[in-house]
Amino acid sequence: MSTNSTVREYAKVFKRAELPFYLIIWSVIALSSLGLTMVLSASAVKSLQDNGSTYSIFIKQFFFLILAGFGAYWAYKVRGSIWQSVARYSLLLSVFFLALPLVPSLGKNVNGNRNWIEFAGFTLQPSEFAKLGLILWCALHLRISETRSEDGFIKHPLLVVLPAAIAIEGFVLYENDLGTGILIFAILGGIIFISGEKLRVFGYAALAVALIIGAMAVTSPNRMHRLTAFLNPFDEQYYKFAGWQPAHSIMGLASGGLFGAGLGASKQKWANLAEAHTDFIFAVIGEELGLLGTLVVLILFSALIYGIFRVSIKTKDSFSRYATAGIACWFLIQVTVNIGSVTSLLPVIGVTLPFISYGGSSLIANFLAIGFVLGVARRTPEIAEGIKATRVRKLGR
Repeated sequence: MSTNSTVREYAKVFKRAELPFYLIIWSVIALSSLGLTMVLSASAVKSLQDNGSTYSIFIKQFFFLILAGFGAYWAYKVRGSIWQSVARYSLLLSVFFLALPLVPSLGKNVNGNRNWIEFAGFTLQPSEFAKLGLILWCALHLRISETRSEDGFIKHPLLVVLPAAIAIEGFVLYENDLGTGILIFAILGGIIFISGEKLRVFGYAALAVALIIGAMAVTSPNRMHRLTAFLNPFDEQYYKFAGWQPAHSIMGLASGGLFGAGLGASKQKWANLAEAHTDFIFAVIGEELGLLGTLVVLILFSALIYGIFRVSIKTKDSFSRYATAGIACWFLIQVTVNIGSVTSLLPVIGVTLPFISYGGSSLIANFLAIGFVLGVARRTPEIAEGIKATRVRKLGR
């Protein structure tokens, strides 16, 4: 009997309306805390070589985290009507900022991609914020199309988001950032799938995207090497070139075992694994914290994405529903691509691990998105009542 009552109690917890709200908050706190710790560990060698201090990159990330926290709080507290106003101009703003790297005095090349701007000693990657801008614009116009429809269903969601897709992707691909381009294609795919596009149309769109990506890969020797190297990075013809990163990433994950070598004890970060504190930080987690550490990361991301989708399902406002679902797709796709690259299940395309990898642009953009989702949860009556009830229970103890 006691076992059955315990199961029922846990079942009640999972049925609580406020659960996704707290899942999002605590998973982001845990991921960001782990990320800050791992950035300190993974960047120590490079930071010492470049700046003479093992803490310089960590301090920057800590500063970015504070800014991101303020951004998330603003996004959480602002009225929902403000977001719809932002969404009206988000495509125009995204295109404007994506064009800035093309300005000679502002643009900066990083690893062959001209997708950065540098101003007053700070660097910014506009494409990170363009992801959120694109999602908001698509959500607003899907809502408009839904409202105008007689039966409440959008007949051609793909046509609704196509102008934004062409505008954003045009700049991203022109700046040679295929990795972000693939992510944006995938995010758009998730949005139109959720909005009810026919599978036949969805399939044609996916085929067209695959042809574009394939053409860009075939016309670039570097991309072709990456595409073929991930299948067997230890092959002699790839190992010292395009296979170096995935090979040493696998070595790090394999050497970590179940419990890891210990925090700070990674060997691969000593000039063997490039981008150890950014794109390949998951490999350092696996080496230092072991299989258990990587599983914790996966569980936290699963809880986060589940919570966001739950908020999307519960909200009655279609703009908030589409935008929140789009953000969930964003995180799901980016986490999958990053971990897939690190484990050599996917080619290396150079994307960060949300909330964990080093990078101010991605961290601030991610936190703004989380603030938006929490704001939607706060404005959803069912979730708001659950949050209030939880606070009352705590005060009554």
